Amino acid sequence: MPSEPTASSASSPATDCPPDEVAFLRSVLRAESGTLDRLADELDATADDWGRAIGMVADCDGHVVVAGMGKSGLVGAKISATLSSLGRPSHTLHPAEAVHGDLGRVRRGDVALLLSYSGETEEVVALASILAADGIPCIGISRDGTSSLGRLCAAHLTLGRVTEACPLNLAPTASTTAMIAVGDALALAAARRRDFDADAFHRHHPGGLLGAGLRPVVEVLRFQVGRNVAVVADTATVEEALAAAGDGRRAGAVLLVDGQGRLSGIFTDGDLRRLVNTRGAAALGGPIAEVMTREPRCLADTDLVRDAVRMVRERRVDEIPVVDGDGRPVGILDIQDLVAMKVVSE
Repeated sequence: MPSEPTASSASSPATDCPPDEVAFLRSVLRAESGTLDRLADELDATADDWGRAIGMVADCDGHVVVAGMGKSGLVGAKISATLSSLGRPSHTLHPAEAVHGDLGRVRRGDVALLLSYSGETEEVVALASILAADGIPCIGISRDGTSSLGRLCAAHLTLGRVTEACPLNLAPTASTTAMIAVGDALALAAARRRDFDADAFHRHHPGGLLGAGLRPVVEVLRFQVGRNVAVVADTATVEEALAAAGDGRRAGAVLLVDGQGRLSGIFTDGDLRRLVNTRGAAALGGPIAEVMTREPRCLADTDLVRDAVRMVRERRVDEIPVVDGDGRPVGILDIQDLVAMKVVSE
């Protein structure tokens, strides 16, 4: 009598990917990337419309209101989020709900970005007609500028005829990829025209890894000169440098400076252990200049946390001196500070 399949074997998914499936996956990705390549190649012919659309978004005094039905609505939500991330206030509006009271969410000074691949989606076209009559400038993204949507918009970004990655040419795939890429390009170009820089990006992303990486490194310094970081002349002995460092809560390193007060070296707790283990306690009476790490890699006080993360990953250092524009130390960034911020792991 044949044995019954176990629950685990019956529910285990297939883990292999046969060659014909790999080929299919490759064809999907190439269909979508090919659509983007075509759009990039056609930019010269559509540059005027792009220029108008970018100007409308960059100069908008209110919100960029994004609307689309179905998959276009989902794409629109992502484009709206991108616009907000890049300093252009934006929200979405459901075209079908707009005529049932939600038109109150559109105000003078707003710009509407309307999405419909066919350009004939009834609810989107109706919304474009209402907004145009109310004097709200509209940007359309659809297959053809001669579509109903295209004719109602002050600027239109043409996707052209797209062959979907779906073998049946039915499910929106390459067309939604094209639409989202066009929306991203529009948002980025408008931000570029407004000189939206890293500082502005940080103000819009105060949380998460993006925000943490864009924080000035001096904002996260736990160990600061004049507070809990010893700065010692590089003419001192090891023992004198350790005495200057003191006891209690302090950094795991001493910073050494030359006669002009510029950083010349660093001596870490690890350096101390290695020195005593190899040469004995008598070595503490010797010059620290002979055992310090000379000209250590350091951060400028204008650098960002992301610069510190890059240095840690490339150099595998645990303590990074931070110096001012004249090369004078202002503090030490400890790798544990970056671990606590969750921008690096142990």
